[in-house]
Amino acid sequence: MKRGIAVLVSLSALVTVGYFTASKWAIRHETLTFHDPARDNRPVAVDVAVRWDKEMQANAGMLRLPVAILNHGNTVKFTEYSFLANVFAARGYMAVSIQHDLPTDPPMVTKVGELYVGRQPQYLRGVANIKFAVEEMEKVQPNADYDHLTVVGHSAGADISMYFAKLHPELIKKVVTLDNLRVPFITDGRFKILSFRSRDPAFKTDPGVLPSEEVCEKAGITVVRTGFQHNDMRDTGPDEAKASIQGMVDKFLDDDSPLRPVITKTPPLMTDAGPVAPYVRDTGAPPLQN
Repeated sequence: MKRGIAVLVSLSALVTVGYFTASKWAIRHETLTFHDPARDNRPVAVDVAVRWDKEMQANAGMLRLPVAILNHGNTVKFTEYSFLANVFAARGYMAVSIQHDLPTDPPMVTKVGELYVGRQPQYLRGVANIKFAVEEMEKVQPNADYDHLTVVGHSAGADISMYFAKLHPELIKKVVTLDNLRVPFITDGRFKILSFRSRDPAFKTDPGVLPSEEVCEKAGITVVRTGFQHNDMRDTGPDEAKASIQGMVDKFLDDDSPLRPVITKTPPLMTDAGPVAPYVRDTGAPPLQN
């Protein structure tokens, strides 16, 4: 009996791996660069990941592609989250990863006492990048649903995702964050939120960012505390971390399936951070991806 269960588990794992592997080969990646005339022709590069068959169906007018917008962490390239982009593309989404930072941009500076410890200018720049990229993508692929976006991000990119959802809730379908540390969660329940939290002493979530367990339950927010490091949540991270995140995101995209906990080094649990604070303190965390 035990042997039979072990075989079944092994087969299930192989099917899961096979699903993502097979889908990966059917996914097309393309990098495009747009120039925003309203911001001195600022270049905004995007990496587009989409399944060949779904794109052909969309071009034939048979369907509209759902759209996922991926936002990278500070100092990280927009191409370093292919493990996430491929999950969305495999599910039939058009995944658009946006490059937010340029070498000529001023460095991200922590200013104690200011809103989001002085990171608001970067978040507003990210919001502008998203809006501009979406407008340009409509010209490239008009057969996609740009009115119901799923926004995804890691670290500073996760804060950009949450901030964009705050400013444009009418455009949001779902939100996925990987360790947003500064911008408080939206708790009005207008869309579902999935958030992965790291276990990393160098990267601490500011007070007031995470709602209480009771608020999360009412608002449709699923918070998963993992045993992974902050920087594990990108392509350079360990396979265990990426596979766990992929599996949970895949379930999150299936509206008909209940969310199931990810198996990590520590059991998933909710974090009660108390009421949302209008201002957040400086955590003293290293600037990388913060």
